[in-house]
Amino acid sequence: MDILIMVGQLLLGLTILVGLHELGHMLTAKWFGMRVEKYAIGFPPKVFSKKIGETEYMVGAIPLGGFVKITGMVDESLDTEALKKDPEPYEFRAKPAWQRLIVMMGGIIVNVITGIVIFIALNYYYGETYLPASEVKYGVQPNQLGQELGFQPGDKIVALNGRPLENFNDVYSMDMLLDRGSYYTVERNGSQVDIPIPADFMDRMADNKERMVFIQPREPFMVGQVEPNSNADKAGLKAGDYIKSVNGESTLFFSDFQAAMQKYAGKPVNIEVERNDEIVALKATVNEDGTLGFYQKPLLEYATRDFSLGESIPRGTNQAFGVITANLKGFGKIFRGEVSASKSLSGPIGIAQIFGDTFNWYKFWSITGMLSMVLAFMNFLPIPALDGGHVVFLTYEMISGRKPSDNFLENAQKVGMVLLLGLMAFAIFNDVFKIIF
Repeated sequence: MDILIMVGQLLLGLTILVGLHELGHMLTAKWFGMRVEKYAIGFPPKVFSKKIGETEYMVGAIPLGGFVKITGMVDESLDTEALKKDPEPYEFRAKPAWQRLIVMMGGIIVNVITGIVIFIALNYYYGETYLPASEVKYGVQPNQLGQELGFQPGDKIVALNGRPLENFNDVYSMDMLLDRGSYYTVERNGSQVDIPIPADFMDRMADNKERMVFIQPREPFMVGQVEPNSNADKAGLKAGDYIKSVNGESTLFFSDFQAAMQKYAGKPVNIEVERNDEIVALKATVNEDGTLGFYQKPLLEYATRDFSLGESIPRGTNQAFGVITANLKGFGKIFRGEVSASKSLSGPIGIAQIFGDTFNWYKFWSITGMLSMVLAFMNFLPIPALDGGHVVFLTYEMISGRKPSDNFLENAQKVGMVLLLGLMAFAIFNDVFKIIF
């Protein structure tokens, strides 16, 4: 069921984004009087199709992309027979270069607009729930990766790159993790210490199963909802209990409790809880995955901030373009050799894992909005067979006044397709490799 939820979210997100991307190409083509032969979401074999006017609308069985077939255009279909004849007025190649450029940019523009609209809507509808830095009174708890970075238990983060920290969520921001020369400032034993982020930190995060949570707030907690018939229920844990210790080890913070659960996974433990100002001794058996079967209730005060539509528009727009900025910084690190492409690149399996095995509308639309901007960015890359490759050739034509030959465009399309298929195969293999190893 978990796998089905991950795959379902991936397919739904891709269907929305690919459908809108190809819609951008189709609408701009029709706007300029070009004949659109086919609009497809997914690749063959065909599952469903219906012809309306001159256009066949199709749903393919392989839901990892889509395409629009425009008459007179050299595309991934490599249907070049029609190009041997003189162009008809309704063909792509018969139109002025500026119109063809707009058609090729249509999908990218729609994906950018989609990403911006999603982030604006998320800000307006959900607002922002965050942990004020002032609430992190007990400092942070680093995992092994956090300790390698230089954090110590109890460190209080007071600044990021010299700027006072107000929202604890900013500790994990891509600006911090991708910018060169970034550093945290922590308060430790009455003095301030700077902790620099090394250039290869993203690589080290990719090797760490806990990834973003290399540090987390030391958070007092109480038992929230107890799952019926779970080991927690059988042990007698009740909502409102404060777990004071496990096998004599203090568990004042949830990170301490998690560490104890992992240490005693699959084993019986003695638990002391505070209940109605009394200490109660319980015996429980920890599950093999290091859990007992209850939801924790955090005791730090989270804040919620609502935004008007006027506030949501610039905020959502900045967040959307922040995705592109993060991608540019990430590519810069790859080209400088600071991070490896294999650890940074994810294919459909990796993206499905990002969606996760539980469904939440906020998370789904947040990831879909991010993917919409990533899709726009990737399609703008100057690679033949991508929209960006066509944009390069059309820009050359507009500047030089000379159109590349159909033979050149056909060969460039073939080279681009080989590159893209190779990249897709590498991404899928990389996903599988990361799961296995």
